[in-house]
Amino acid sequence: MSLVTSSGYAHVRLTVTDIERSVAFYDRVFGWEKAIDAREHQGEPGLDDAPEKFYGGVVYQTPQGTLFGLRPVGSQPFRSDVTGLDHVSFAVGSRADLDDAARGLGEAGVAHGEVIELADAGIAILSFQDPDDVNLELTAPLS
Repeated sequence: MSLVTSSGYAHVRLTVTDIERSVAFYDRVFGWEKAIDAREHQGEPGLDDAPEKFYGGVVYQTPQGTLFGLRPVGSQPFRSDVTGLDHVSFAVGSRADLDDAARGLGEAGVAHGEVIELADAGIAILSFQDPDDVNLELTAPLS
């Protein structure tokens, strides 16, 4: 028996080194509506300890109903090989959507990998990096 009954993720927030650069990237790649834009609080004293001001960041509302946030934290580079975060994967509807995304990312000058089919898992993935070198994936069912 589990200790907690959960239906899945409610939100994910990434720490970023340059909030304006990251917002421009995520706006361009995904185009999601902003549920919260607290960038006007940038520079206020105590912002690092102000979750009610969303640390001066941005929170997007995804079509799936979950939230995806960005929190500015300074200049530490991202590393996927230390404890914390390896990557974030976003769902798309089909393998054709992955091919369309690869084409669109390429046309926009966003470097990306090839679409990889992981037959044992029943999915295909497409990887690319955000401005802080966080590995992002798009994931589609194979069937």
